[in-house]
Amino acid sequence: MDSLFAPTSVAVVGASSVSGKIGNTIVANILQAGFKGEVFPVNLHGGSIHGLAVVKSIAELNRSVDLAVIAVPRNMVLNCFKELIEVGVRSVIVISAGFKEVDHDGWLLESELAELARKHEVNLLGPNCLGLISSAARLNASFATGNPLPGKIGFFSQSGALCVAVLDWAMGAGVGFSKFISLGNKAVLDEAAMLEYLGNDPETKVILGYVENIDDGRVFMEHAARVSMKKPIIMMKAGTTPAGARAASSHTGAVAGSDKACAAAFRQSGVIRVDRLDDLFNLAKAFSSQELPLGPNLGIVTNAGGPGILAADACGESGMRMPTFSPDIIGDLQRMLPGYASLYNPVDLLGTADAESYGRAVRIVGHDPGVNSLLVIVAPSAGLDLAAVAGAIAETAGEIPKPVFCCLMGRRNSEKAREIFASAGIPVYDFPKQAVRAMDCMYRYAAWKGRPPRTYIIPERDVDGARDVVESALRSGRAELVEFQARDIVTAYGLPSPESDLARSGDEAAAIAGQLGYPVVLKIASPEISHKSDVDGVRVGLNSAEEVRAAFWDITARTQRLRPDVYIAGCLVQQMVSPGSREVIVGFRRDRQFGPLLMFGLGGVHVEILKDISFRLAPLSVEDAGDMVREIRSYMLLKGVRGGEPVDFDAITDVLIRMSCLAEDFPEIYEAEFNPVLVSAEEALVADARMTVVDPGPGGATVRGLVAEPE
Repeated sequence: MDSLFAPTSVAVVGASSVSGKIGNTIVANILQAGFKGEVFPVNLHGGSIHGLAVVKSIAELNRSVDLAVIAVPRNMVLNCFKELIEVGVRSVIVISAGFKEVDHDGWLLESELAELARKHEVNLLGPNCLGLISSAARLNASFATGNPLPGKIGFFSQSGALCVAVLDWAMGAGVGFSKFISLGNKAVLDEAAMLEYLGNDPETKVILGYVENIDDGRVFMEHAARVSMKKPIIMMKAGTTPAGARAASSHTGAVAGSDKACAAAFRQSGVIRVDRLDDLFNLAKAFSSQELPLGPNLGIVTNAGGPGILAADACGESGMRMPTFSPDIIGDLQRMLPGYASLYNPVDLLGTADAESYGRAVRIVGHDPGVNSLLVIVAPSAGLDLAAVAGAIAETAGEIPKPVFCCLMGRRNSEKAREIFASAGIPVYDFPKQAVRAMDCMYRYAAWKGRPPRTYIIPERDVDGARDVVESALRSGRAELVEFQARDIVTAYGLPSPESDLARSGDEAAAIAGQLGYPVVLKIASPEISHKSDVDGVRVGLNSAEEVRAAFWDITARTQRLRPDVYIAGCLVQQMVSPGSREVIVGFRRDRQFGPLLMFGLGGVHVEILKDISFRLAPLSVEDAGDMVREIRSYMLLKGVRGGEPVDFDAITDVLIRMSCLAEDFPEIYEAEFNPVLVSAEEALVADARMTVVDPGPGGATVRGLVAEPE
């Protein structure tokens, strides 16, 4: 995409001689940025714009151009695009708005633009976008106000207005960019394409992104997983609440997917997610200026006790640790500091500290082999020369092969000190928690990069047998498979379950119970009843034929009275599982953008009340499955407390992986749930199952047309 980010020629279609119009601003920005290539303003009326001769039509260009920027009314965009293709354009930025974000006609027009771009292999950015800025090429092909400083941060955003705000903030804060990209409606080039390009861009050290939706989640994950192994990706995803999702849809014409699926996608592909814009750039400052720490151990040097305590609290809330210094380091500190100063972590230099004491303390603590990174806190005090302190810290930090961060509290009289830190590549934060948060993210990212490769297992299963069940359900028009119907799929996928059989009368139920052995469980069997508890449709601990017969008639009569509209097939008679078993839930729902989203948590009613659930996207690795189990707050209940036996975690992992495989094998299964899965020290048994099927083919109810929002 060099023709987009490093063109040798640019045509501005819709250039204007009227100051303040978008077509005028774009030409002015290109020239003011110092672009060295050829610039061709295109306008029907001719004349000159900013000293450049105007070309009256695209055809009069009479040559191919690397990049064209279109800023004309919507109804003219398509013809301009076709004419640009005729003259051999390589990349096009469509600034113009009024496409899928507005109405159906706009959606059709945008679709035609995208089809033409793909057919003729033209890079299309937008429409409805701000444009882009490429620092190395000295190109500002946007209608933003001002040019950012060059830097190592690559930024892309789906919101043009947010681009303007971020650009203004960055210029005020002295933050520089390698690339600055407004994606707009993402007709062709989207966040995945930007990740791929910025991942290979030598000018970019860290990638930032703001998105409101991700159209093709699988492609995004593939790109993100590959790029995040080379450089950090920090992203903010809007539309995380139902209100935000509706706003995102009206703003961009996009349909927001499940936020839980997006969170799982980011986690599994190594993307660092933030919820606030200040976090986005606080992390960008850290990643773009410092190397990754080799461990979580943080040394703190301060001249005030309160901020040191705040930093210690922030460490306690994160994965960072505050190690005890070695005896040699403590001895060195003791010799240089007053007798009443704190020699331990954090080191408190007291309010009388000066530039020399800061420099010496940073040098001593930074050379402790047990310290992986260093946070220096500077609180203003009477007579303290902040610029001199900054110079001493910057000079000393250059001798330490570890990340060094600074917290410079207070804004008045600190600008010179901040400039010194910026020149030395030391990120500066206003408060200790911001700095610790950034350091923690860097450590966790380093740990993620260094983790061993994932292990994927494809278990043996009877796909044809399961397909017979699914296709039979689709032919009969059934949308839901409840337990007595879904158990054939459970068996086909090698999932152990308690022995059971369907009984159509009380006598048949008693006979089956006698074969299975007492005690047994009875459950109502109806294709129209998903949650048996709604009709009090379960009896447990039945120990005789008389109890089984009575339970059968009680369950079926109650169900018929409460739900006279449903078909009752009978009752499922099931072997009773050990009373020491614990209940968990394993399930998935198909997200429209990312595919099957798997869930795990405590089963039964706990999942609805406690909502203690972990999520991952299929396909699931062995490591992902293990993380899902350990992630829930109730993990210790499964591990065993007060002498209780731990459950068989390998068996749970096996159930999760087989569920993941089922989700991948059958796009017809929109959602599935095993609840409960009864786990003990010896096994994990699927005691109940339900599935929803849809026709994903032409003419059927597509999975993408359904709302996927697991609660």
